[in-house]
Amino acid sequence: MDLFMPLFIAAVVVLGLIKKVPIFEAFVIGAKDGIKTLYKIAPTLVGLIVAVDMLKSSGATDVLCGAVTPLADALGFPKEIVPMLLLRPISGGGSTALLTNIYKDCGPDSFAGQAASVLAGSTETTFYAVAVYFGSVKITKTRHTLISALAADFTAAVMAVLTVRLILQ
Repeated sequence: MDLFMPLFIAAVVVLGLIKKVPIFEAFVIGAKDGIKTLYKIAPTLVGLIVAVDMLKSSGATDVLCGAVTPLADALGFPKEIVPMLLLRPISGGGSTALLTNIYKDCGPDSFAGQAASVLAGSTETTFYAVAVYFGSVKITKTRHTLISALAADFTAAVMAVLTVRLILQ
């Protein structure tokens, strides 16, 4: 497994030599395009990161979790996954940290641990994805994308809890 990347790179170089592609020039062009893309999406990403940090620092996430917990209880969600449910569309790293905390507090084999695992694998960092993909092509009006994506995340969360509940019974 340790040799996979070196072998992959060697295969790309050999294939490029066989097809007579100027390998280094193609690499440089790709690197330039990557930097151009980064330049286009950096302001959006910085704004998203600042917004997430402000939400955490202000305590707004705690207030929001408190407001959503009764609905989550009514839907049968374990209360431990509510913060992850709210943070997942915004921050992949933050939701992974919450997932780790759920594992530590409840155990990975608990209902909350398994539901959180399925939730992590079946939902998207929606705001990040919209910011990156739409920002890279300079689309500012997302129309129905955000609402549809958040509805899909909610559906995935409900199905994650239902699936784990069915499997554990």
